[in-house]
Amino acid sequence: MRFQSFRTIAFSAFIASATMLAPAYAKDPMVGGAAMYANKNIIQNAVNSKDHTTLVAAVKAAGLVDTLQGAGPFTVFAPTNEAFAALPKGTVDTLLKPENKGKLTKILTAHVVAGKISGAEMMKKAKAMGGKYEMKTVSGDTLTAEVKSGKLYIVDDSGGEARVTIADVNQSNGVIHVVNKVLLPK
Repeated sequence: MRFQSFRTIAFSAFIASATMLAPAYAKDPMVGGAAMYANKNIIQNAVNSKDHTTLVAAVKAAGLVDTLQGAGPFTVFAPTNEAFAALPKGTVDTLLKPENKGKLTKILTAHVVAGKISGAEMMKKAKAMGGKYEMKTVSGDTLTAEVKSGKLYIVDDSGGEARVTIADVNQSNGVIHVVNKVLLPK
């Protein structure tokens, strides 16, 4: 009987310690096969995501690396490689040319909102405001958060909508929400 009590206590202690460790791992979600560390900035994390190589190349071509490594905070809606590939053929190659830096910068900054806004906060504000919550982007455009069938969507000025596929990827200088479409300004 004494042996069984010891095993029960030891097992309970093991479970309690494992439970306390779990949140430490949960705070650094995986994106594109890489852990996204809350103590690193947006660029330091994004360069490790295999799903965001096109976005990283675009940020470099637009000269926005220093900005997105800055203090922020920023809320970034980060399109995946698949989202960029869904654009008309040749669009990305054309945008990455030096002569199109202004247009590329406008598109990328239309994915960035000043401040740190969580997915839950966007959903709550959208529900409180009749289903839509508007946010001004760094480019001066408007993004609208909408909740449809319990999922968070971001709608751009052109009426295009992107679904948030991974929300709340916290960074030292803001938060990233992975989206499945490229948001386009008017």
